[in-house]
Amino acid sequence: MSLVLNPQEQAIAVGEDGAGMAMRIVAESARLLGAPRLIPIASAHIDGALYHGDSGTLFAERLVEGGARVAVRSTLNVGALDLTGCSRIRLEEPQRGMARRMMEAYRKLGCEQSWTCAPYQAGHRPAQGSDVAWGESNAVVFCNSVLGARTNRYGDFLDIACAITGRAPDYGLHRPENRRARLVFDVSGLSASFLASEIAWPVLGSLYGREVGNSIGVVTGIASHPGEDALKAFGAAAASSGAVGLFHIAGVTPEAPDVETILAGPEPEAEAVIRVTPEMVAKARAALSTAAAAKTIDAVAIGSPHLSQAEFDMLERLIAGRRLAVPIYACTGRHVLASLELDDCRNRLEASGVIIIADTCVVVTPIMPELSDGVLMTNSGKFAHYAPGNTGYAVLYASLADCVESAIAGTPRFTDIAP
Repeated sequence: MSLVLNPQEQAIAVGEDGAGMAMRIVAESARLLGAPRLIPIASAHIDGALYHGDSGTLFAERLVEGGARVAVRSTLNVGALDLTGCSRIRLEEPQRGMARRMMEAYRKLGCEQSWTCAPYQAGHRPAQGSDVAWGESNAVVFCNSVLGARTNRYGDFLDIACAITGRAPDYGLHRPENRRARLVFDVSGLSASFLASEIAWPVLGSLYGREVGNSIGVVTGIASHPGEDALKAFGAAAASSGAVGLFHIAGVTPEAPDVETILAGPEPEAEAVIRVTPEMVAKARAALSTAAAAKTIDAVAIGSPHLSQAEFDMLERLIAGRRLAVPIYACTGRHVLASLELDDCRNRLEASGVIIIADTCVVVTPIMPELSDGVLMTNSGKFAHYAPGNTGYAVLYASLADCVESAIAGTPRFTDIAP
């Protein structure tokens, strides 16, 4: 089936301005994907504003020069700089200047200056069933799974092209039939205490991603809603270890009131049921650490995805005014930073040795000191996955409480919760 553009889309596509260039990008992508048409979108979340090289900056500036503007609400993922000025970025010139030019170009295109990988925490929450074009893996999986809106994983720079045209290819997870679960991920064999713990969700997400890949699954065996921060952690880890764009949890996520409703067929095949055992969980948890024998740590990094207000509240309760022996790098969005400053929470945390980072995070731009044998502790499955390659630090995975106690002591501390 070949792509058919409507008369309005055809008229835009022949233009030599920025909107015409964007429409041609969207249309050609749709052809390559086998989409029969373009569909209107309600919003976009742009991942392409993170500086990876001069070509991205020049592309954005060309759109600006062509008079392009976003046609729908468009929030921005993290950039390479902390424009709030609350943390020091080690990016040198000319890369620093090009990164700033890139961020400015996206402002001129009409994008909201959100600079967060968790736009859903900053009020960007499209309605269930609406079509959107979101980039950034954790944002995509949260949007699809927790909000029930419909998006594929829109990469650089298709995301901004969709935002400018207000259109996306009609394929993949935009189609209801492709959102049905093909397998069951059964966690009923795990202890209730483990499932109720914060540490469980990044571990289960990492395991889910490796087991499922890019298939659509439904998780069973969850007795109650674990909270949005837990779902955020699960989805981010699953999208990092696999190619997960959508998951369902029976009785929790909006498209899965029960298993029967969301399954593509009446009963899954026996081989399509993954029964998670404590041994599988223990192995997945161990795999998140690459420095298991470390006797000291050099830093703690949290906030991938960006920390919510509730997570900062927990962090402050755990620190309880004590002084850290090694810094905790706490990454968040400027929407949360503003609330931290209202009740002086930021000053209290920084007095203890927390380094707050907004607009960006430690795995996408140089912030932490360069160390040849550095050890980083984190409670984030996503940080655990990307930090060794992106920062050069070996990783220890632990709960937030253990991360705090380790930062205070300067040595790894672990509390075991049996799965």
